This record gives sequence, structure tokens and C-alpha cells, in this order.
Amino acid sequence: MTTARDIMHSGAECIGENDTLLTAARMMRDLDVGSLPICGDDDRLYGIITDRDIVLRCCAEGRDPAQVRASEMAQGTPHWIDARSDVGEVLASMEEHRIRRMPVISDHRLVGMISEADLAQHLDGDQLAHFVETICAGK
Repeated sequence: MTTARDIMHSGAECIGENDTLLTAARMMRDLDVGSLPICGDDDRLYGIITDRDIVLRCCAEGRDPAQVRASEMAQGTPHWIDARSDVGEVLASMEEHRIRRMPVISDHRLVGMISEADLAQHLDGDQLAHFVETICAGK
């Protein structure tokens, strides 16, 4: 059985809840990623921030990314998957919630992220096509 741990990108780095969006943008640039998990001082997952969030919910609203905290971008309960979950569960959850990036949790701690690129490396063509169609439907 292929698990979330098998397909995830390990070593995901968090942006702290009290860090600014400017710091998040620089981390994204330096890590060459389009999103970062937001982790609290308790090392728990609070949400995910994307480059799109920074542009649309900060810059486009005339706010200063050096003054806005990452915690302000964490909305609702983040969706995540247990590292032991099989790839079918990963796909079902990502499709159900229409999300492109899935945090992977083990023992209540973030251990990695699964992105579309990770799925592309581990799914057959039909599974990947169904995923993309489901995620993009209605947009």
C-alpha cells in the first residue's frame, strides 16, 4: 500500500503565526514553493498561506505585507492527512475539499506536504486526470 508518507515532500517548512507576509513571501522565494504551512508557537498547524493569498488578500487590498501577520491568513480548520493514510484517502480528501496542497501529519506534527507535483509523480494518468478535473471543476 502506498501511503501519504511515501508520496509527500518531506521537510516542509512552516511560517510562524506571528511572522509577516513579507517574511512568508521571501521564504516562498527562497524555497521555490507557492505555499507554506502556518504553524503556531505550539508547533501545531494553523493553516496554509499561498502566494495568491499574499497578493489578493494583502497587496491588492492596499495592505503592507511587512505589517500583516501570517495568522491573519489562517481561516477555518486546515485540512490534513495522517502520514499512514493510503493514497486513495489522500486523493479523496483533496478532491472533496478541492485543495491542491495537503499537509501530512504524524504524531500531531507536520512531517510533509503533498502537492499536485507529488501526485503527478506517483499516480497513473487516469487518476491524475480525474484529480485535476475534480479540483478545477467549477472554477
